[in-house]
Amino acid sequence: MIKFFMWFVLVAILILSPFIGAVNLEMNDILNQNSLTSQIFFDLRVPRVLFAFFAGAILALSGLLFQTLFRNALMTPYTLGISSGAVLGAGIAIKLGLGSLVFGIAAISVFGFFGAMFTVFLLIYLSRYLQSSQQQSLLLLGIALSLFYTSCLMIIFYLGSAMQNDMLIRFTMGSLSVIGWQNPILLGLVAFAFFLSVYLYRFELQLLSISDEQASLKGVDTKKVTLILLSISSLGIGTLVSISGPIGFIGLIVPHIVAKLHPSTVNNRILKTALFGGFFLVFCDTIVRAISTQSELPIGIVTALIGGPFFIYLIIQKSSK
Repeated sequence: MIKFFMWFVLVAILILSPFIGAVNLEMNDILNQNSLTSQIFFDLRVPRVLFAFFAGAILALSGLLFQTLFRNALMTPYTLGISSGAVLGAGIAIKLGLGSLVFGIAAISVFGFFGAMFTVFLLIYLSRYLQSSQQQSLLLLGIALSLFYTSCLMIIFYLGSAMQNDMLIRFTMGSLSVIGWQNPILLGLVAFAFFLSVYLYRFELQLLSISDEQASLKGVDTKKVTLILLSISSLGIGTLVSISGPIGFIGLIVPHIVAKLHPSTVNNRILKTALFGGFFLVFCDTIVRAISTQSELPIGIVTALIGGPFFIYLIIQKSSK
C-alpha cells in the first residue's frame, strides 16, 4: 500500500507540476495558442518538467551504476570528478567572456561538456596502467582530479570579476530553468540511450554486483564492461551537467529508496530506479517553483537539503554494521 501511494503521489506531481509556478495559469487560456499563458505553459513549464524528469533518470541510473560497480553504498555519479571537470570547463568559458559558439549553443555548455569528457578520457587512459583493485584505484584517481579541478576553479574565482564569479556560483548550484524544447529533447535522447545501454548490460551488471571473480567465472570481461558502463554514465552526466550545472544527491538517495521499496536484484531495479529518479527530481523542482522568492532557489540547494541528512544516515548505518 505504501509503495502504491508513493508512486501515485509522484506521478500526480508530474502531471500537476506544469500548472505550479509564480504565474497562475487558467485552463481556458492554456488552450489558446496565441495567449501568453499558452506560451508559458508549452514553452517554459512543460519543457522544464520533462527536462527535470530526464535529468533525474540519468542521475538515478548513474547512482545505481556506480554503487553496483564499486559495491559501495555511498558512491555517487560525481565521484570520479566528472562534475568537477564540467564545472571547471564552464568556469573557463565564463572567465573568457564567451557567449554562444555554434548553432546558438552557449559556450558554457560546450566548455562544460568538453570538461566532463576530458575527465572521462583521462580516466580511461590512466586506467590502462592500473594492475589491480581497479575500482578503488579509479576512485582515488577521481578524488585527486576533483581536488585538482577545485584548485583551478579557485584560481578562476580569484582572477574573475564580481559578475563572472556570480555567474559561476549560480552555475555550480544547478538549475533546471530551460526555455523551449531543444535541451529537453537532447537530454531525452541521452537518457533513452543511457537506459538502453544499461539495460543491455543488465546481466553483466548483476554479476558484477556480487564480485569481479564471480563475473569472471561466468565469462565477463570485468575491466572492459566496467569501463564501458562508466564511460556511458559519464557521457550522460557530462551532457546534463554542461546544461544544468551539478545537481547532487539524487544519484545517492534514489537507488537506496528504490531498493527499500522493491528489494530485488539489480537488473530488476533498472527501470524502477530511472522512473523514480525522474519523478523525484520533478518533485524537488516543483518545490522550488512553488516557493515565492525574489529569485529562484537553485535546485541543488533543495536536493542537498534532502540528500544531506540521508547521506549522514547511510554513513551511520554502514558504520554500525
